[in-house]
Amino acid sequence: MIDAFFRLILLFAVVFLTACSPKPTVHHEQLLVFGTVVDIKLWGVEAPEAQRLITQLAEDFEYMHRSWHAWHAGPLGRVNALLLEGKTFTAVPSIMPLVERSSELSLLSGGLFNPAIGKLIALWGFASDKPPKGPPPSDVAIRAILEQRPSMSDVYLEGLQMRGKNPALKLDFGAFAKGYAVDRAIEFLQEAGIKNAVVNAGGDLRAIGRHGERPWRIGIRHPRQAGILASVEVEGDESVFTSGDYERYFDWEGKRYDHIIDPRTGYPAKGLSSVTVFAQQADLADAAATALFVAGPKEEDWLPVARAMGITGVMLVDEEGGIQITPSIQERLYFEPGPESGSEATAPSGIRVSQPLMIKPVNVNPVNVKPPNVNPPMSTPVGKSADSQTL
Repeated sequence: MIDAFFRLILLFAVVFLTACSPKPTVHHEQLLVFGTVVDIKLWGVEAPEAQRLITQLAEDFEYMHRSWHAWHAGPLGRVNALLLEGKTFTAVPSIMPLVERSSELSLLSGGLFNPAIGKLIALWGFASDKPPKGPPPSDVAIRAILEQRPSMSDVYLEGLQMRGKNPALKLDFGAFAKGYAVDRAIEFLQEAGIKNAVVNAGGDLRAIGRHGERPWRIGIRHPRQAGILASVEVEGDESVFTSGDYERYFDWEGKRYDHIIDPRTGYPAKGLSSVTVFAQQADLADAAATALFVAGPKEEDWLPVARAMGITGVMLVDEEGGIQITPSIQERLYFEPGPESGSEATAPSGIRVSQPLMIKPVNVNPVNVKPPNVNPPMSTPVGKSADSQTL
């Protein structure tokens, strides 16, 4: 009888202690870098450790922001000045990995993702902290740069040596740097033993693990109205990146000119409002979103680019509101009801599911670029509205 009584007391004690033990929580921090808000969420981490990791990430993001900024004084500005001279120089370690990786992705995209067109971006007024007001540049000024065809193959990189081979060359990693930085942040967290986290840079994000008992829930911004177009659940390790014509643009004489420049024409890409890409690596998703936006809304144009870059998850929204979705993400997307819709959310009337993607092996070795085997000197071991948000 006494044994039974003590066993009952012990049972109540276990239940009480379990009930009183702190539940895992999400540690949330926001940083202002890359001209946007970087949102970091860690789940199931003790508060002191979470704060230590977030403090370290804040330092790393600030370092990357200063190093890779296209128009502020810093390492990338010095590299661009030296590339313009056409002489061989010792490369800046913080820039070399970006040159190597962006060269690979540019080659895969057929040049539609082209970080070498910094002069065109500046000509349109987008290399500035303030949005341009117009007018657009002249055809003559655009052709003067375009005729020299700047590309990543104009950057010669071997070991610690770098040289520019085109006077029109100017590096601008704006369509890629956020993704590359997010990858470095996630790698740092994984090396620290973190299994559940989201790093969201202005709506472009990479998520690992889960939000406790459920996946991370991601909202994808509507390109033409306030709020969310669709939501999706993400778990494991996945990146969701969006390029859109609503991010940075100016209107002139009734026309919208956005910041995504088509390297083939020298003018802002037309035909799409937004492109959302799903991939494991954030830098790949970031570059692919730009490349597919430039490719345009015709399936025969963007589908080969997606195949070449190894992308199977794509959602495109054209300027008329029509939507194309690849099969790999079709069942995962939940479309939000429109302003006049009922309580049940349905897919927009313009939805069309694209044919399955057949991924083919692609040689990713960039021309004239050899791996430098040098990582950026980071303090870790390399380690507007948002396009996407965690819900």
